[in-house]
Amino acid sequence: MAFVVAVAQRKGGAGKSTVAATLATALAAEGARVALLDTDPQKSLVRWYAERRAQGGGDGSGRAAHAPRPIAFDSPSGWRLGGALDRLRRGGGVDFVLLDTPPHDDTDARLAIRNADLVLVPLQPAPADLWATDATLALAAGERRPVRLVLNRVPATGKLAPQIVDEIARRRLPLLNEALGNRSAYPSAFAQGLGVVEAAPRSTAAEEARRLARAVAALREEG
Repeated sequence: MAFVVAVAQRKGGAGKSTVAATLATALAAEGARVALLDTDPQKSLVRWYAERRAQGGGDGSGRAAHAPRPIAFDSPSGWRLGGALDRLRRGGGVDFVLLDTPPHDDTDARLAIRNADLVLVPLQPAPADLWATDATLALAAGERRPVRLVLNRVPATGKLAPQIVDEIARRRLPLLNEALGNRSAYPSAFAQGLGVVEAAPRSTAAEEARRLARAVAALREEG
């Protein structure tokens, strides 16, 4: 049965769509069968997937360093979301379903979290992002869904990121050890409809993405 991961964060600009695409492509590169669902009204992943199709769909004709592996894609909303997830869980032939959710507490975000096996909350290492997680954590707690925080766009230097990590630890919030750095490789790959493991497979960003994918896969095995 598919393992459903809702990428959720109340605050806009936290990088949900990029994290969802990065994780989906990294899992696929590890050999997993992956579906990616865009439930965010901004539809960033709809555009990303259109660019991805232009890469050749894994037939080797695209511009990626590694040809894209197939990823199932849909953009359901409202009442369609439950049906789409049910089909993928029970008969979709996939191992993971990644959900990009709206950046606010509306019906679609609640439905996505309610149907998730894991709620992955990306946040930049900044106080505003950490404060904004409270609403998402409360929503996940209300639906009794397990949560993991993941730091995104972490700068290579500076004191703020360690301070945020310390505050997360003080609050005993579940933070993944694996983080994504503030690297141009991520938006560059996203603009091409790719993940960093495809656009720049030997980069530091790609290794970060692989570590995150393996951490999420390990959580599936634990469940």
